[in-house]
Formats: sequence, structure tokens, C-alpha cells
Amino acid sequence: MNGLLTLSASDLTALKEALRTGRLPAPFLPTLIERIVPRAVAGDVSAALQGMAAAGANREGLVAALELLAAARAQQPSIDEVIELVTTGPDTGTVTNRDTQVVVQELFRNAERSVLVVGYELYQAAAVFRILADRMAEEPRPSVRMFLNVKRPLGDTSTDSELIAAFAFRFRTQHWPSERDLPEIYFDPRSLAVDARQRAVLHAKCVVIDGRMAFVSSANFTEAAQERNIEVGMLVRSPIVAERLVTFFSALVSTGAAKRAL
Repeated sequence: MNGLLTLSASDLTALKEALRTGRLPAPFLPTLIERIVPRAVAGDVSAALQGMAAAGANREGLVAALELLAAARAQQPSIDEVIELVTTGPDTGTVTNRDTQVVVQELFRNAERSVLVVGYELYQAAAVFRILADRMAEEPRPSVRMFLNVKRPLGDTSTDSELIAAFAFRFRTQHWPSERDLPEIYFDPRSLAVDARQRAVLHAKCVVIDGRMAFVSSANFTEAAQERNIEVGMLVRSPIVAERLVTFFSALVSTGAAKRAL
């Protein structure tokens, strides 16, 4: 690994100044570099500088490269700006994080283009989805896709179509505000396999908003999980992560691995 990529903006600046002033001459020995950057990476940084010099970079070129790298590193957001811990549970007085319900409702409220909801368990979820249903009635109206688990109860021999119809009825009457338009809902057809050894469940739980941020959590879309249970999740403000999740679930639809339930 290029040792320069492990350095902070301040380390890169210090290294640049040492090169510029001649305090760090070629051949950039690790014993000199460890006076400027952490000793653990001094060998890797030495190798990186020597490699650049061997490729033709002079001192001015190395200084310019380090200056550019330091500027780019300084503009990168901190990990706390990209990833936010989200918890639900008893107040211990030691950790202060926003809880699951607040984050989910805020995500639904601020959606502009698209919402992806993936969940395993629903229980009287109309209150959980109220803000999302209201948002779907406003302009600009976001497209909403849900991937939910459709169960075959133990010992149930109903046909797949009967189980899907029953799920759709419960969703309309128990889990979604009755006066609002319905979202697209998909499920994993393997969840309905009669042979329990072949059965699979859609166990993922996440919300992706506008292809730019993703909330991945242990919490189901139930009142207890959103408000009372001990749950832990991560809100990730990353278009790369968000788009990968969207692409994964879209591929399940396009390949037939996920089927439309509603």
C-alpha cells in the first residue's frame, strides 16, 4: 500500500515542508521520515517517495504532489460526518445518539426522488409509515419500493397466491394508511417454499433515500422496534453505498429473484 495514503493532512503538510526545506533529502530514509510521521508507517512512506523519485519526480514535483494530496485529504469529511450511530433502548446517560424512530421519520420526510425500504417484520406499521405515505402524496413525489418478507406459517399448506393475497390484505389494512396510494412491494418467493429446508427469509432491514444516504439497522418496522427495543443501526451518508444497495435490490427484481406482491 502507498504509505502516503495513510497520512493525515497535517502529516502530509509536515512531510512536504521537510522536503521543501531540504530537511528530508534523498534517498528518504525511514530513520529520517519517522521524525516527521508516525514510526509505524515510516517505512511505507519511504518506499513511496523513493518509488516516485525513481519514476522521475524531482524535489519540486514531490512537494507539489504532497501539497495536492494534503489539500485533498483536508477536504475529506470526517468519519463522524459520514457515519452516524443510531440507537434505541433505555436511557443509560452515557451515549447520546438519535434514536431509530426519529431517524427513519426524518429520512421519509426529506425524500425527494426515491425511497427504498427493506424489512423483515411488520406489526401495526401504519404509524411507522404514515410520514412516508403522506410524502408520497406531495410534490415532488418520490418513487417508493419496498422489499418485505412474506411468510408461510408453520404447517400452512395454502397456495403461494393465497399467502400473497393474505399478505397484501394485511398490508393494506394494518400496515399502511388506508387513504394513501400504495408503494410497490416485492418479496423473495423462496420464503413460500413448502419444504422448510428450501425456505429463505428476507431478513435485511434498511432504508435508502434518493440514492445518497442509507440507514442499515437491526430494527424491524414495528412500533416496539422503532421506539422501545434495544436496536443499533448506522446512518451512512454515502452515494456509493446507497447506490450499491439500490442496485442490489433492483437486480433482484430484474433477474426474477424478487417478485411483485403488490
